[in-house]
Amino acid sequence: MDLTLRRRYFAEELEAICRLRSPHLVNAFATVPREQYLGPGPWTVLADSPYLQGAGPAAGLGLRVTPDADPGRVYHNIAVAIDPARQLFNGQPGTLAVWIDTLDLAPGARVLHIGSGLGYYTAVIAQAVGPSGRVVTYEVDEALAAGAKRNLAPLPWVDARHGDSSQVSGELFDAIMVNAGVTHPLDVWLDALAVGGRMILPLTSTMPALGSTLGKGLVFVLTKHDDTSIAARVLTVVAVYSAIGLRDEELGATLGKAMMAGPARWQEIKRLRRDRHDPDAGCWLHAPNCCVSTTGIRPS
Repeated sequence: MDLTLRRRYFAEELEAICRLRSPHLVNAFATVPREQYLGPGPWTVLADSPYLQGAGPAAGLGLRVTPDADPGRVYHNIAVAIDPARQLFNGQPGTLAVWIDTLDLAPGARVLHIGSGLGYYTAVIAQAVGPSGRVVTYEVDEALAAGAKRNLAPLPWVDARHGDSSQVSGELFDAIMVNAGVTHPLDVWLDALAVGGRMILPLTSTMPALGSTLGKGLVFVLTKHDDTSIAARVLTVVAVYSAIGLRDEELGATLGKAMMAGPARWQEIKRLRRDRHDPDAGCWLHAPNCCVSTTGIRPS
């Protein structure tokens, strides 16, 4: 099959399976050459959710190598290794597509992407917002950040940086996607989210069965009404790499206990609070700078 047609089929399959709403995102998946963000093939791949099995990041993954370096091999809902020696993967498109779609990106939007890897999903975001938009992306791993900068160079509206994103300040974004597990949102992220903007935030607790680099938790969608009124809801459960330098492990243990309350309790979550309040007043998770609460948004 012609590679252009294969990319289009891949995008339309994601649209159908993930129930994507954004035509801009579907077109982005049909346009961005995934193979150019993965390194040379053949590729090490896995097709199933990898982190819920075994005793570590390499256990129970069911890894396989593609028969050849035909770029068509990567246009499936599979995670593809970008550094097999370290068990680092370009994530499953079906997972990340849902996250990006939830951000409601439109041409001209300003987006902060934290955890670019080699830049594939950053490029998808960039195509969705178009040249009139702006994308700033951070990658904490030096080698991956250098690769992302090279890969994203043809997209002049993308600013690829090396760092943990704690340096963001003085710029507003319509959407923020955190692509790694954290224990709480940084104040600089919450301040950088424009009124009406959305953030994808995976809050995870590390678990011994998943190894030291992985965590399991919940993906939240935050919608900012003003500096203290931020709506919150749970999008899905997740197992994802833990962010480096952005975690409070004591809070991570508290988060693990909070998750044990179960889905019924998770669905009661309504709000991220930054105001002064009694931590026993409906706080599902109380962090030093904010809390995840089951109480409603304050009237403006």
